[in-house]
Amino acid sequence: MPEPTSLRHRKQQRAREQIVAAAFELFAERGFAEVTVADIAERAEVGRTTFFRYFGDKQEVVFSHEEELISGLLDRHRDLPPPTDLADAVAQLHPVVVAICEEMTADPAHYRQHEALLRDNPELRDRAARKSDRVVEALRTDLLTRGTPPPVAELASQIALACYRAGHRAAGDDPSALPAAVHTAFTHLRALTHPPHP
Repeated sequence: MPEPTSLRHRKQQRAREQIVAAAFELFAERGFAEVTVADIAERAEVGRTTFFRYFGDKQEVVFSHEEELISGLLDRHRDLPPPTDLADAVAQLHPVVVAICEEMTADPAHYRQHEALLRDNPELRDRAARKSDRVVEALRTDLLTRGTPPPVAELASQIALACYRAGHRAAGDDPSALPAAVHTAFTHLRALTHPPHP
């Protein structure tokens, strides 16, 4: 009898979470460079085949939750009307990007470890830059799918990334400061584009 989809999904989710937890434990103990895929699989009590079913390499584990997080948050905004000008497009992306920051920092210890891994490993910083490009593409595609003109979608998604980066730099190593710092970056931008009337 075939395994119910929901049960299979829960098993897959548990295996994925075991791999991530094992990897971050090992990274903390030995450093990223000294940990192998075999080490992670052994600690997680799964086979190498199972590891590669979920992750292409150990670098992918560091960014394990970001893509599903972003797609889940974008799904919540699919029913919004399509913004047709830049100000409206950026205004719609503002809460999405802040929510991403809130989810990213929900586990402060994990966030700090993630940031330390990026700081100490140049190859992870390169991967993070590519991930940022994919986030921009996801935001752009979402706007386009909802009917936003292409030039507006392109510029709005790049502006959203700039606001995230400005907030990230301002927050430093404090995960609790990140969402507010990114919100402030968007707010400053809005003040520039919507100056108060004299």
